Amino acid sequence: MNASARPPAGSAASRGNDVPQQPGGLSAPSVEDAVPATSVRGAARRGAVARPGAEAVAAKGWLRAHKWLLLRRLSQSGILALFLAGPWLGWWIVKGNLSSSLTLGVLPLTDPFVLAQSIAAGQWPYREALTGAGIVLAVYLLVGGRVFCSWVCPMNIVTDAAAWLRRRLGLKGGKVPAAATRYWLLGFVLVAAALTGSLAWEWVNPVSMLHRGLVFGFGLAWGIVGGVFLYDLLIAPRGWCGHLCPQGAFYGLLGRSAGVRVSAARRSACNDCMDCFAVCPEPQVIRPALKGVGQDHPLILAGDCTTCGRCVDVCAQHVFRITTRFNRSES
Repeated sequence: MNASARPPAGSAASRGNDVPQQPGGLSAPSVEDAVPATSVRGAARRGAVARPGAEAVAAKGWLRAHKWLLLRRLSQSGILALFLAGPWLGWWIVKGNLSSSLTLGVLPLTDPFVLAQSIAAGQWPYREALTGAGIVLAVYLLVGGRVFCSWVCPMNIVTDAAAWLRRRLGLKGGKVPAAATRYWLLGFVLVAAALTGSLAWEWVNPVSMLHRGLVFGFGLAWGIVGGVFLYDLLIAPRGWCGHLCPQGAFYGLLGRSAGVRVSAARRSACNDCMDCFAVCPEPQVIRPALKGVGQDHPLILAGDCTTCGRCVDVCAQHVFRITTRFNRSES
């Protein structure tokens, strides 16, 4: 689409039941919403995103069309392997888990969300925990809080698998809660910690349960992890990560000032294929940058962006790239 012919924000043709929600219960733009009714090419391509990225594979080759996805899987599996090497093989490179760890007996790392729960519970953390949280906080303030969701969190593999299978099976509809629900759950988690004097959320946190299940054997963990998978597959597309996870909500707040950003720098080359909307875990963040709705630059500045790079991968027109928040140029 030519940048000079961007559709107005209200140009949606129709809204399906499986549309993600924005805070306040308002529907976020669906794949169809982002294509103007006057676009013949776009109208012909609506619904043709069951296999997003096919054009990119043809244009760039399979590896380049999956570059960022493969790098993320390498990052996620590598981090998980470091934590499992100790209990499985006796190689204690990293002790602990994603909540709190010690690397090579020297470097403490603490999840700031766990630290917040600890303080809410009235348990003032040790100096090492404060240091570890400070390190992690500094990194995520620089690269983006929800980078945790797409590059570190092992549950992302589970929810991505559900999204992929949902597309392959052609499942439609579903009931997606308002995106603001995760912020209510974030508040509830902190209140629960204050009322119980404990890290109550960590007993059922799917991220923690997945790690425990791999170390001690799956019991209740299977039910929780499997429940998230089935919820995303059958009930709410991208429902857990995009609308319910309080940890993602916490990191989304951190991500608003991040330096690393995705840019639709070649948005004038957009051909309305809609593949980026189909694969994005937070599709509502794309439209302002790609279609110029409410902003005049191509940067995706929303804190909800996970910087997963899938929009970069699946775009055969090379519209997207990963850059910094200071680069607002179009090329």
